[in-house]
Amino acid sequence: MNNCIQEDAVNSIQEDKAAMDERDGASESLDLKAWLSSTPDAIIVLNSHFQICGCNEAASTFLEKSPREMVGLTCPEVLRCRTLNGTGLCGTVGCPLTRVLEKKEALPNEELLVGTTPAPTRNVSTSITSTSNGSERAAVFSIRDMSTLKEADRISPHFVSMISHELRAPLYSIHGFIDLLMQGQVGELTSEQRTYLGYAQEGVNQLFTLVEDILFMARSDSGQFEVKQEKIRFRTLVRQVFTSLQPQALKADVTLSSDISSSLLPLYVDPQRIKQVLSNLVTNAIKFTPPGGKIVVKAYPYDENFAMISVIDTGYGILPEDQQHIFERFYQSNHPQQSKVGGYGLGLSIAKVIVEQHGGFIDFETVVNEGTNFFFTAPLYTTHK
Repeated sequence: MNNCIQEDAVNSIQEDKAAMDERDGASESLDLKAWLSSTPDAIIVLNSHFQICGCNEAASTFLEKSPREMVGLTCPEVLRCRTLNGTGLCGTVGCPLTRVLEKKEALPNEELLVGTTPAPTRNVSTSITSTSNGSERAAVFSIRDMSTLKEADRISPHFVSMISHELRAPLYSIHGFIDLLMQGQVGELTSEQRTYLGYAQEGVNQLFTLVEDILFMARSDSGQFEVKQEKIRFRTLVRQVFTSLQPQALKADVTLSSDISSSLLPLYVDPQRIKQVLSNLVTNAIKFTPPGGKIVVKAYPYDENFAMISVIDTGYGILPEDQQHIFERFYQSNHPQQSKVGGYGLGLSIAKVIVEQHGGFIDFETVVNEGTNFFFTAPLYTTHK
């Protein structure tokens, strides 16, 4: 009798499990169908003969054809993939579908132009996954329209550039009037008035820096940034940077010094831009070095074409969680000192753009609570004789 009860219990459990599996399968199927119908991405399934087997509603809308019209059409008849410079990929080894079916590996985030006449050409990001049904291989295209985003990217730098230019005029006016007041042109000032005007002047200078930095990044993004290289001695740049930053270093009780190799040849750089890189790195070092600390700018030959330039401090170092983000725009460190020193998180991003525009690289080494060494390469004049 006990055996019968056991068998009945087992049978009941198995039946319950089968029912649950059936319900779960139905639920998953419903979830998948709901996702396919609601996702804004166009999903298209093609067989190994490049024929469309099926698609979702988004694909139908995107390609301006009903699902019934699309089934059986070939990929070139519907998508006609091209590279961003317009080179056709259909029938070539560069065809994304061919690459996926041959390698049997997914192709993530390929940026292409798609569309056939009279449908408009679209800039898309597509991911392609290989699948199979027995011996028959197929591929699933997931297509995301990037046209609107690309247009926004194109307009954005021009908009930022325009706004930055418009901000300059009132800032120059405010700066000029503060100068007149500080010089006593409209009457003598009390000590307290001078103090407050000094704060205002410092704020205006910070705004100037921010506007110039944003304008720089906008020009870089739109391809309008270029370097004007010439022969220059690095000692000259260091002297100019130290002269401009000495008051800031004195206020922070930080010592500035240089160690430039006597064998270092002249550089072939845009002096204003490399001075900007050096100034950004030294300013950063001053901000994150405690009183009594030291900052050394070193320069020596790196190879026959480049010099290596380092800005070494005895500061707080960079926290491990910040290190991978250090060159990202507007990134702010989690270090407690960050809240005291302020800043907009653009200095290192700008330094990276300028260095790379000169054909060099920039990186850093750091030890928490011991210091940081930011180093970059700059071309030597000998390579351009």
